[in-house]
Amino acid sequence: MSFTPMRTLAAPLILALLGATLVACGDDDADSDNNRITVWSLEDVADRVTATRAIVADFTAATGVQVELVTLNEDQFPSLIASSAAAGELPDVVGAVPLAGVRTLAGNDLLHPDANGDIVEALGRQTFSARALELTADDGRQLAVPSDGWGQLLVYRKDLFDAAGLPAPDTYEKIATAAARLHTGGIAGITAATAPGDVFTQQTFEHLALANGCQLTDDSGAVTLDSPPCVEAFRFYGDLMRNHSVKGAQDVDTTRATYFAGKAAMLVWSPFILDELAGLRNDARPTCPQCAADPTFLARNSAFVTAIKGPNGTEPAQYGEISSWAVLDGAATDPATRFVQYMLDEAYPRWFGMSPEGRFPVRAGTADDPEKFRTAWNGSQAGVDAKKPLAEIYGAPLLDTLRTSPDTFQRWGLTQGQGTLVGAILGELPVPKALADLIGGKSDAAAAAARAKKDVEAIKAGLN
Repeated sequence: MSFTPMRTLAAPLILALLGATLVACGDDDADSDNNRITVWSLEDVADRVTATRAIVADFTAATGVQVELVTLNEDQFPSLIASSAAAGELPDVVGAVPLAGVRTLAGNDLLHPDANGDIVEALGRQTFSARALELTADDGRQLAVPSDGWGQLLVYRKDLFDAAGLPAPDTYEKIATAAARLHTGGIAGITAATAPGDVFTQQTFEHLALANGCQLTDDSGAVTLDSPPCVEAFRFYGDLMRNHSVKGAQDVDTTRATYFAGKAAMLVWSPFILDELAGLRNDARPTCPQCAADPTFLARNSAFVTAIKGPNGTEPAQYGEISSWAVLDGAATDPATRFVQYMLDEAYPRWFGMSPEGRFPVRAGTADDPEKFRTAWNGSQAGVDAKKPLAEIYGAPLLDTLRTSPDTFQRWGLTQGQGTLVGAILGELPVPKALADLIGGKSDAAAAAARAKKDVEAIKAGLN
């Protein structure tokens, strides 16, 4: 299951183990199945659960449909879905589901593509990001209804770059040059994920591999991780992490802590860092020497790169995640589709407004107001312990870039029809394990790429 860095910011509310107590909104004495639905949401951060419950209550008040809301941690989703399917106790709707989760559901024939396609058509296909629809579809079927997304970022210290006369690090060459130049005086050139057991490492490497035209498979499904673009991606990542980064296994917490302490010139992270970087969360605040007197120091002196280009890449690329709502097979279709439409229409600004720094709307607006939701996102308040519009902190140009980034998101395997394989490798993480050997000096780039290919091929064979 895809890991999102926001998951580390609060203790998960794992309220949906089979037989456990459910978080429910609505009346247990519903008149009939046509007036009651069960909704699972993978958004389990406490304040966002509270906000979701308020949205659900308003839906029930407006429609009379009773909703049993169950929030669960993303890591538990695959096992809970499998157990519930075996017991014949699937929910009607699942929400906040990442792309790999959608493919897991599709691979087990648990989705209702007709219902999800009808929702997209009812809301207006033209109002959605074409790329988001492509990533959530398969062979002409709309597997799920895309809601919002986030794209991987390269965050860098613009003050340090300007002082050294360095350009924005948007290519392999510029990243490598800056990492070498700025790796001095107690500051690492770059910090990025290396822990072999973390999906965050997979996401980070995939972001940079896509930049070089490295793909998991070709269109026929053959694994291509030993291709020249992939070998170069392994070499590039290994060199950066060995020579210009922090020693030891790095993960979502340690990479952020290093950058926040002012001890790294570059960081690869998700946009969920934006509110923290601005000092709007008490549980994850910048700690650099200048930050004590000025909590906004890092936010003011950081800049961001979305898409990156490697020497073998044909165009700049960015790893992106799309979160979706989906009606499941066997659902009480009418109330389920009404609920999803509500979440993508009347309640949409409240949903993405819960954490706008990492929820870029993939539905821009309505037929009558094509920019309605993008405009609403632009004014959404980010933060937890303090709140401010992101535009007030980072300026309109960055928000313009973030808001439109889902239109060009890329991912391994999905558009090649390998969604099931993508889900499987996120469970076993063969690529981060191969990277660990490379970074630890136990192999070279070619050997790491060959090992990753072999391991992915073994996983693929096991799926047949």
